[in-house]
This record gives sequence, structure tokens and C-alpha cells, in this order.
Amino acid sequence: MLDDTDRRILRHYQHAPHLGPAELADLAGVTPATCARRLDRMQATGVIRANRAVIDWRALGYEVEVSLRITLDKTQVRAFDEFMEAARNVSEVIEIQTFLGRVDLRLSVIARDMAHYQDLYRRAILTLPHIADIEALMHVARIKSDEVLPV
Repeated sequence: MLDDTDRRILRHYQHAPHLGPAELADLAGVTPATCARRLDRMQATGVIRANRAVIDWRALGYEVEVSLRITLDKTQVRAFDEFMEAARNVSEVIEIQTFLGRVDLRLSVIARDMAHYQDLYRRAILTLPHIADIEALMHVARIKSDEVLPV
């Protein structure tokens, strides 16, 4: 598990992953070698999963986001697998979540405008396999979107 030094490094790292080990080490109060070794270990053990660019899709002209709550026809043995495989191929689907309960999946879909969404919905979403029920929720505002953890 993580000790206090690991947590201190992670606290700074998640706010500024672009910093090099020397700068991060200085903030965390450890030597650069210790910092680099611990970062490598946390990456190898899966504590740190990735470094990535977060792109504002609105800046690219996507103004509409819709959450689709989907219930599948579970009488089909491969319904989940076939649905998810097909949904992954829709480039405007930016997130797929599965659930236990009445709703099986949630898709987060982006579109340039309502006309684009309507076309996408008819052409790519409604043609996905094994849909028994679908409910659309139009996003109005994102109040909090944060991947920073309390470490």
C-alpha cells in the first residue's frame, strides 16, 4: 500500500503531472531519485494508470451532450458484449458505463448541435443491437468534473 511519502507525491502529481521528477520531488520534500523510483513503482502497480491530455470537446465545436440510459434485451445471451462492441465504434460515444439494476448501461454522447444529434441518434444509436428501452437525458451544465482524489 501507499505510505505518507507516496501520498504526498501523488497529491502534487495529480495537480501537476507535467512536472519532472526533480520539480515534483522538491514539492513533495524528497530527493529526485526517490520521487522517480516511487512514481515508477506506482505506475508499475497500477496506482497511476495514465498521463493524458484532456481535450475540451466544446472547443472543437461539440455543443450538445446527452446521457442515454439503456436497458438491453437480456434474453439474448451475448446482448451486453454485442451492444458494447457496437457502441465502442460510434466515435461520438465518449463514455460507456454498465450498471446493476433496471438500467443496464449509460452512454455519454456528444454532438455538434441538435440536428447532428438527431442524425446520430437515428443512424448510429437506434441501430445498436439488443436495445429494449432507451431514455435520453440532455445535459444542461457540468457542475463538477474532477479526477483529483483525496490522497
